[in-house]
Amino acid sequence: MAFMVKSMVGGQLKNLTGGLGGEEKSEGEKTPAEAQGMTREEYEEYQRQLVEEKMERDAQFAQRKAERATVRSHFRDKYRLPKNETDDNQIQLVGGDVELPKELAKMIEQDNEEEEEKNSVIGQLSNIQNLDLDSLKDKASATLEDLKQSAEKCTVM
Repeated sequence: MAFMVKSMVGGQLKNLTGGLGGEEKSEGEKTPAEAQGMTREEYEEYQRQLVEEKMERDAQFAQRKAERATVRSHFRDKYRLPKNETDDNQIQLVGGDVELPKELAKMIEQDNEEEEEKNSVIGQLSNIQNLDLDSLKDKASATLEDLKQSAEKCTVM
């Protein structure tokens, strides 16, 4: 309450007097170090540590962005999509050589294995609808057995 009265009346008095008189340091005006209860050296050390921590966080953030950009560029190459300049810039910003996290590398490896299975002949056959691979295998093995039996009965062979 006293603060409000002082600020209201004090501000009005300064306006009336035109700010005449010496600069008085009121009890509410303290340096940032005094406001936090530190000496000036401690406050400067604290500020330096804050700046260092921010730089470390920024570097880690840039690294993560570059890792994500690497994954995106991998999938763009895989699916023959156009390249993105921002991804290339993010990778170059970190230094160009980005290692993927183990989890992402494992995901890409699993995806590549699935693609290889789909690209194989059996994988292509499994994509055909209304096709039962088990019955085809049974028919093929039965036909092979029949051919062996007929080859044994053949007198020319």
